Amino acid sequence: MTKEQFVLELEKIGAIKFGRFTLKSGLTSPFYFDLRDMISFPYILEGISDLLVERIKDMEFDVITGIPYTALPIASLVASKMKKPLVYMRKEEKAYGTGNNVIGKFEKGAKCLVIDDLITTGASKIETAEKYEKEGIVIEDFVVVIDRSSNGTEELAKDGYKLHSLISLEEIVQLLKDKDLITAEKVKEVEEFTSSLTKPAKKEKYINPLIKKLLDKMNEKESNLVLSLDVTTQNEFFAMLDKVGDEIVMLKTHVDIINDYDEKFVPKLQEYAKRQNFLIFEDRKFADIGNTVRHQFRNGVYKIADWAEYVTVHMVAGELILKGLFEGIEGHAGFVLARMSSKGNLLNETYTRKCFEAAKNNPQWVAGFIGHGSSVEDIRRFKAKFPGSELLMMPGVKKEAGSDAMGQQYLTIEDAVGGGADCIIVGRGILQADDPKAEAKLYRERAWKAFQKRINN
Repeated sequence: MTKEQFVLELEKIGAIKFGRFTLKSGLTSPFYFDLRDMISFPYILEGISDLLVERIKDMEFDVITGIPYTALPIASLVASKMKKPLVYMRKEEKAYGTGNNVIGKFEKGAKCLVIDDLITTGASKIETAEKYEKEGIVIEDFVVVIDRSSNGTEELAKDGYKLHSLISLEEIVQLLKDKDLITAEKVKEVEEFTSSLTKPAKKEKYINPLIKKLLDKMNEKESNLVLSLDVTTQNEFFAMLDKVGDEIVMLKTHVDIINDYDEKFVPKLQEYAKRQNFLIFEDRKFADIGNTVRHQFRNGVYKIADWAEYVTVHMVAGELILKGLFEGIEGHAGFVLARMSSKGNLLNETYTRKCFEAAKNNPQWVAGFIGHGSSVEDIRRFKAKFPGSELLMMPGVKKEAGSDAMGQQYLTIEDAVGGGADCIIVGRGILQADDPKAEAKLYRERAWKAFQKRINN
C-alpha cells in the first residue's frame, strides 16, 4: 500500500471527517481523523503497519509501544513484523494485583519507540513520555501516522524528543482536493485552523465578576497568597489572623473543624476580613446533587452563602451542581477541584476535561480551578486547557520542593507561579513556622514577585 492509497482508503471508510470537533487538547477543529475503525479493515491495518516498518527500520530502540487505544493494534502489528517486544501503559492506574502500570517485559533503561495515530500539539505526547520515564523507560522518538500539527516537531524538540511521521495534513488535504473529494473552501478552512495553532489561544471575553474581584484585591494588596487556616479553635484561628492577615489576599477556611464554633464566629471573621482587607474562601467541598448542595450552602448551622464569596466544588455529580449552588444569588462563585496534589488521588484526565467543560458551559458560576502540577511545564499545559479567563489556585506549594508523610507533593513558590498559578494556597508552611508573620511575608513577597515576572513577560 502506498501513502496515497492509504489516504483514499481512510476517506472511503469515513475516517476523514469535516465539521466541528472538540479535540483532546480542548481546541475546536474543522476536521477530524478517526482512525479507530481501521482495526475492522485488515487491508488498511496491514498496509499502514508495512509503511511504518519501512519508516522506522533504521531507527534504534529496544521495545515498541502504542498509545491506547487507536495506536495499540497498529503498534502490535509493527512489533510483530520487526520481532521487537511490545509494551503499553494502562490508561487507568491499576488498583489491584501487581499494580503494574506498564504491561509487558522490559529492562530498566530500555529505549522505547512510541507509535501514535496522529499529533495536533505536542502536549499529550510529552505527558505520555513522562509517564513511561517514571517507570524507568527511555523515550526519545515518536512516530505518528498523521502529522496534523503546525509545529509538533519543534514543540517536542524543546523537551528533547524527535517526531517522525508518515504523512502530513497538507499532503492529505492536497490529495483530497486533487481527487475532488473536498472543496477549495474546506481547504482554506483547514489552513486557517492550522495556522491558528501557533497563535495564543483566544479565551472567552466574559469575565466572571468574582474573578475580577479577586484580581483587583490581588493588585490592591500586592499579594496572591491564600492562607489555609486549618485550626480547631477560635482562639487559634483569630490569633493567627492577627499575625498574618495583612499579608494574604484570601483566607481559606474549614468552618466545620472549629470545635467551639458559635454565632459569634462569622461576625468576627467578617470584621477581620474588612479590617485586614482579604476575601473569604470556604473550602467546603460540595459534591452532591443540586438540591442537597443548595441547602448545604445556604442553610444549616453555618449558612455559608451569608459570608463566603468562594467555595470549592467537586464535579462528581455533574455540572448541574453549579446551578444548585449558585442559581438565584449573586456575589458567589466556585473554584472547581480539577486536580489534586496527593499521591494516589483518583482525579484522572477525563475527569479534569469534564471540569473544563462544566466551566465553559457555566462561566458565571466558576471563578477558576484548583489544581496541581508535577513541573513548570506540566502546570503550563494544564492551564493552557482552561476554557476562559479562569484563575488557577494551587495548593502543595512550599519554599522547597518535596513531599510529606501523608503523600502531599510540593512545588516551589517560583515553579508554581511561573508555571501558571495565579494564587498559591499555603497552610502548614505558615501555621507551623516559628514566626508565622515573617513566614507569611516571605511567601507573599516571593509569590507576588513571581506573578509579576510571569504576567510581564
